[in-house]
Formats: sequence, structure tokens, C-alpha cells
Amino acid sequence: MRHRKTGTRLGRNSSHRLAMIRNMVTSLFEHERIVTTAPKAKEARKVVDKMMTLAKRGDLHARRQALSFMQNNSVVAKLFDVLKNDYMDRNGGYTRIIRTGNRLGDAAPMAILELVNYKEADTTEAASSVN
Repeated sequence: MRHRKTGTRLGRNSSHRLAMIRNMVTSLFEHERIVTTAPKAKEARKVVDKMMTLAKRGDLHARRQALSFMQNNSVVAKLFDVLKNDYMDRNGGYTRIIRTGNRLGDAAPMAILELVNYKEADTTEAASSVN
């Protein structure tokens, strides 16, 4: 029985699962948008909310806790210096999951995990400014 055991196993052992979630969270804060499967996105969302809450706290201990999880100084600096200012007035719900259909190879449900304030680069403006 799995009573009182939180989280999805995702077909991996615990060390592989932790490494995968760490990489996904780091990539999300670096690029502000990632494409993954829907169950992985749901699991990563839990950790992203915790990291954003640490960033909103903003003290040295919170920064060290985030560094112990993400282990990338530049991404943690971006989170604590740039991204936290956009989310200071939010009480949660920092991410959005957009389902994009099934993957062709194995029919896995795919999704886009992005930060709520994500702004897509407008390619039409860039193209018009070049001409």
C-alpha cells in the first residue's frame, strides 16, 4: 500500500528522479519555459513553487537553500534578483501547464511548463526592425 506517500515515481528510482526534477527546475528558471510530459510538469511545478517562495523571502539562508537544490549560481542569481520582482504580489500559482497533445513516438501526453509572466519573443518586431 502507498498510503501517505506523496509524489509520482515517474518510472525512475529516487536518485534519478531527484536529478531529473533538479534539471527541469533549473532549466525552467533559466529559459522560463520548457516542454516536457504532463506528469513530469506536474511534479516539477511543486518544486518550482517552493523555489519561488524561497526567492521571495530573499535572505541568505533562502539563497543557500535554493543553491543546494539547483546548484547553478547564475540561475539562482537570476531567480533572486530578476524573477522574484515579477512575483512579489502573487501568493502562489507561479507556473502554467499548457497541454499540447500526445507525442508521436509513444503517445505520451506532452505539455509546456512556463512561468505565468512569460513573454514570448515577438519575431515580427525583430524581423521588421531588420528591414
